[in-house]
Amino acid sequence: MIRLSLRQFRVPAIAALASLIAVAVLAALSGPDLAHAYAKAITACRPTGDCTSAMQAFLRNDTALRRTFDTLMGVVPGLIGVFWGAPLIARETESGTFPLVWTQSITRTRWLLIKLATIGVASMLVAAIMSLIVTWWAHPLDRAGAAAYATFGQRDLVPIGDAAFAFVLGATAGLLIRRTVPAMAVTLFAFIAVRVTTTFGIRPRIFSPAHQVLALDPDSTGFGSAVSLSSVFNSLFNRGKSSALDPVTPTIPNAWIQSIRVVDGGGHDLTNTVINATCPGVINGPRGGAPAIDGHLPVPQDTADVVHNCVAKIGATYHELVTYQPANRY
Repeated sequence: MIRLSLRQFRVPAIAALASLIAVAVLAALSGPDLAHAYAKAITACRPTGDCTSAMQAFLRNDTALRRTFDTLMGVVPGLIGVFWGAPLIARETESGTFPLVWTQSITRTRWLLIKLATIGVASMLVAAIMSLIVTWWAHPLDRAGAAAYATFGQRDLVPIGDAAFAFVLGATAGLLIRRTVPAMAVTLFAFIAVRVTTTFGIRPRIFSPAHQVLALDPDSTGFGSAVSLSSVFNSLFNRGKSSALDPVTPTIPNAWIQSIRVVDGGGHDLTNTVINATCPGVINGPRGGAPAIDGHLPVPQDTADVVHNCVAKIGATYHELVTYQPANRY
């Protein structure tokens, strides 16, 4: 039965092996140069005692390949559940072959256990090898970025657990729905929903977060914010900003910053209504233009002065509240 299961699985196994070889070759070709560049950057900046700029420059290395690897580690477990888990039982029931399969000398329980064990172990093995390769390759970038939580789901043991969960989720969906394509769709939707809920809803609450109170700095605070999918999910689960004021993100090595809010002494959030009352027209910008976009674009000096004075006024009553998980809780 094990041999039969492996023979039926040979096409997916060959595709997985080819993918692993491709990832390994890319990592082997670029990994040593990346590690050498990191060692060189560290050696050059250590005498000055300030490696922040050097590390930011180093992080611009191999950005396309890094995004590719991180995306792979995020989607591979889900693909395993969709294409390996969901059809496992659904294909037999949908095609009508299950009466023949389950009336042989091997009982249906043994058939199911062997199928789950064989392909389940293969799923975790594929995820483990890929995670090992990517974790090794990205080690210099992870050290330079000092943002361990940001890559939590793409490194070490987490992809293996995700692959095991996705496979069992897919097999369960196939058992209950008994049709391959609907089971695949349900598996994909459920896997994404669980991942998002776990990442943004459960993990931040495993430990009570730490807080850091900072005064608003008129020289580094602007208006606007960068919008990304992760920031949207984070705002849904963990109170995001409530106004257009965009304070600077503090540097806390390897911390997981969950939210940055502007609040008064009573913990009440700053609102755009308060901003407009304190600094009329500043959100729309003088002469109809926004003071800044994402807080990073240069603006005329008169606009910068308006923003500076407005932040100084707001800072008399409000402050920056940073909610985060420190590095020692990783």
